[in-house]
Amino acid sequence: MYQSDPPLDPKTVLPTMYDLPSEDIQEAGLPDEYHSFQPQLLRETFQPPHYPENRIFVASDLNLYYDVRHPLWYKRPDWFAVLGVDRFYEQRELRMSYVTWQEGVNPFIGVELLSPGTEREDLGQTLREANQPPTKWEVYEQVLRVPYYIVFDRYTNQLQAFQLVGSRYAGLDVSEARVWIDEIQLGLGLWQGTYQGIERLWLRWYDVQGNWILTPEERIAERVEKERRRAERLAEQLRALGVEPDFEEE
Repeated sequence: MYQSDPPLDPKTVLPTMYDLPSEDIQEAGLPDEYHSFQPQLLRETFQPPHYPENRIFVASDLNLYYDVRHPLWYKRPDWFAVLGVDRFYEQRELRMSYVTWQEGVNPFIGVELLSPGTEREDLGQTLREANQPPTKWEVYEQVLRVPYYIVFDRYTNQLQAFQLVGSRYAGLDVSEARVWIDEIQLGLGLWQGTYQGIERLWLRWYDVQGNWILTPEERIAERVEKERRRAERLAEQLRALGVEPDFEEE
């Protein structure tokens, strides 16, 4: 990378997210509903206990620009999270893309949901062609050096996890369909359940006790159930005193 002396502010001399948005009418878009629902579940359950909500940025299907020498090159992760960066661009705006040389913080973890057309590249099994951008695996491993990379194949329900060790990704043990990430005190695993009305295996986050992190909808349902049980206990206590409870809805 070439630099002037003194260095110039990258926000004034290099493309910003306004010049490099994710929206592109030439792109085909998301392949199916699963690629909408699964990242949404990851977003809703990604709650690192030691990071405030306003210092975490999570995105899916958003252009990730990574090379200042080739500012139009980008990858489009199915889901990724950045820690220690403001939730909003310059503390005020929703991002149209994530431009690493503007943000100054690279993603901490990336997740790819395998599709037949992208499987080989997602798993680092393709070679870079001459005069072409690096592969997704190369960008995550060698350019951005993303500490954790997760790959899930929903067709075979196979989970793979990689951690950056030195200059290369090393596979992690996922024999129990779970992987613990100590730096954020969260784990990622396969959960059998119903989300968005669909019963299947889903990727979701769990806490240090091994409990699945609840979605906002699940937290509301849990509070409602606690209130119901509390009302039942109160009714039983009143009946024991010879008083018939009358809980009329207002």
